[in-house]
Parts: sequence; structure tokens; C-alpha cells
Amino acid sequence: MSSRGAVLDAPAHGRPEDLDKQSAPRLPLVVHILALGTFLMGTTEFVVAGLLPEIAGDLRVGVAGTGLLITVFAVGVIVGAPLMALLTLRLPTRLTLMLALGVFSVGHVVVALGSHFALLLAARFLTAVATGAFWAVANVAAARAAGPAAASRALGVVGAGAMLANVVGVPLGAFAGQLMSWRGPFWALAGLSAAAIVLIGRAVPHDGPAEHTVSIRGELTALRSGRLWLVLAACATTTGGVLAAYSYIAPLLTGRAGISAGVVPLVLVGFGVGSLIGSIVGGRIGDRRPHTVTLVAAASTALLLLALVLLSALAVPTVVLIALLGFFGLGANPVLMALAVRYARQAPTLASALTVSAFNFGTAIGSWVAGLTLDTIGATGPAIVGTAVAALTLAPTTAIALIHRRRSVDSEFPTD
Repeated sequence: MSSRGAVLDAPAHGRPEDLDKQSAPRLPLVVHILALGTFLMGTTEFVVAGLLPEIAGDLRVGVAGTGLLITVFAVGVIVGAPLMALLTLRLPTRLTLMLALGVFSVGHVVVALGSHFALLLAARFLTAVATGAFWAVANVAAARAAGPAAASRALGVVGAGAMLANVVGVPLGAFAGQLMSWRGPFWALAGLSAAAIVLIGRAVPHDGPAEHTVSIRGELTALRSGRLWLVLAACATTTGGVLAAYSYIAPLLTGRAGISAGVVPLVLVGFGVGSLIGSIVGGRIGDRRPHTVTLVAAASTALLLLALVLLSALAVPTVVLIALLGFFGLGANPVLMALAVRYARQAPTLASALTVSAFNFGTAIGSWVAGLTLDTIGATGPAIVGTAVAALTLAPTTAIALIHRRRSVDSEFPTD
């Protein structure tokens, strides 16, 4: 097994209540620098949602068609996360992270300079592959730097970087796109990611190549847990439901709720704040009651999206519902990731990558179908799709909870 996997495996086998009793050591600086990287990744993935009208007008592509920039990014992460996690198992962690950020930066330069929609799609795909590689390895690097006693908390901080993108990065990108050009945010992301390469080079210790005993076949063989695949299904449906609606939230706000384009970034801030708080609260409660968190989040998300469909003509309720959607819709994500790593046991690196792929698989399918309904049903079409997809999350989360309960009972009353 590689050195990357060993550190994640330790906390995965421990009981949450035992970990809570340990002292909470201070997280090393490298964890926060890795969170800066995921902040950039989260910003680039969702900033397009706030710039759809501007990009569509400049490139003379329909708004629904421009939404493919979100879909193709999600597809790139789906492919990139597990593939690059396997291909880079023998590479030094620092080198992998720096190469991923380098490709990420170049991809944004191409988008900022590009004038053909096909070129932008290709650049977004390449950028997404780099994102998948960075994200999968960053999770392991953060856990290793923090040590077993603080690995879960370190993963939460790295994940919070992406959530913070919805609070700061995406709204700032939308403001900048409206004030100057939609290309401005992509230039900024290219420059910031180039600077992050330097920080990663200084902060991440040189670990040398991974042990030669690492086996890709061993990683794949370890992924036989049925509960793992149920968790991955929940990752896909919960994110697919939320992002189906969120990817086309600008047309809903301006065309249905009557909110001016200048206020849209403020609504995005509300969603981002909700998702950040939800991630923190969900992670804390999830240490003790993971199955309660996943079930409540799934049911609440479906109900909120349904309410958004019914009340979208009213500006104030719509804004409130979007903020609550961020809280409940994305709040269970850290819990789902922790469960995936726990169930994979001997393949935590690949399990972490697969959760990233599952989240983005849901995003890709949800945003694609939502875009089709935008032309047929109208502004509420994406929220209708989101309601149906989010409701599906109740199936895998209920199954996981029932399996856990059955195994808990069996352990209390063992049979010969």
C-alpha cells in the first residue's frame, strides 16, 4: 500500500467518539494552503453560473448551450480524479500538486484568450482533469500532514476551501465579469493558481516516490464494499439535484423572481454562506450521527427545491430558499466523503477520488438535463429536475442507515 493511503486508513478505522476524546492539535500551515487550492478549484467550477448571460452574449451561444461549460468541467473531474489518483500513486505528492496547478493555470489562460466555444470547452475539460488530480491528492496530503488525530478535521478544512469559493470567489467573479469582462475572472484564477504553485512548493514536504509495493490492482480490489457504492450514489444524486437548479439560478432570479442582474451575485453569496455553514455544522454533527445527517439533508434538499419551484415568482422567499439550499444541499458532503473513506478501508486515496467523481457526475447529469428543460419548460425547469434528482438520495442513504443498524444489532447479539 502506498504511503498516501496509510494515513487516511488510520482515522477511517477509529470510532468517532474515540477521536472526539483526543485533544485537537493545531493544524499545520500546509493544510490551509491546500484549502487555498480547493478554493480556486471551487471558484472556477461554479463561477460560470454567475457569468452565463455575459459569456453567451459574447460568444453568440444560447444560455443553455453555454451551460455546457459547467457540464464539461464536471465530466473532466469525473475522469480526472480517479484516473490521476491511480496514475500518480508512485509520484511525489508535492510534484503531483504542482503539476496539477500548472495545468490548471494554463487552462484558464486559454479560456481567457479563447474566442471559439469549442476551444473553451476543451480548455475547461483539461482544467477539470487537473482539478480532479489536485483534489484527490490534496485530501491525502492534508491528512498525512495533520496526522491520525486530526485527519478528519484537516479534510474538513480542505473541503471548506471549496465551500468558501461560493461565498467569496463566485460572487466576486460575477461582479468582476459584470464590471469589466467575463474574461477577467479567468485571468485572475490563472494568476492566483500560478502563485499557489510557489506556496505548494514551499509548504508541502518532499516525500519522495511512493513505496514500490503500491498496487493499482490492490487499490481496485479493495473497492468491493457495497456500502461504498451506496455512498457514491448518494454523492451523485444530492449534488446533482442541487447543482441542476444552481447552475441556472441566474435565469430563474432575473426571469422569474424579477431580481435585477446586479443583485444576482448577492444571492450567490447567500448560497455560499449557507453551504459553508452547512458543511461545518454537518461535519460536526456527522461525527456522532452520520446517518441522521445524510437522511435529514436528503429530505430537506428535495423539499427546498420543490418549494423553490412553487415560490420562484416571489423574490424574498426565493432568496431565502436558495440560502437554505446551500445549507442542507451541500452540508452532508463531508459526512459522505468520510463514510466513503471508511468503507473503502484499504483504498482511501481512490475512495476519496471517487467521491469527487461522484459529486461531479451528479453535477454533469443534473446540469445537462436542467439545460434541456430551460428551453422547454422555462426558468423553473432546472429546479424541477433538481427536485426529482435530490429525492433519489433518500434511497441510498436509507439503505446505508439500515445496513448500519442491522450490523450494530448483530454485533451486540453475536451468533456462533
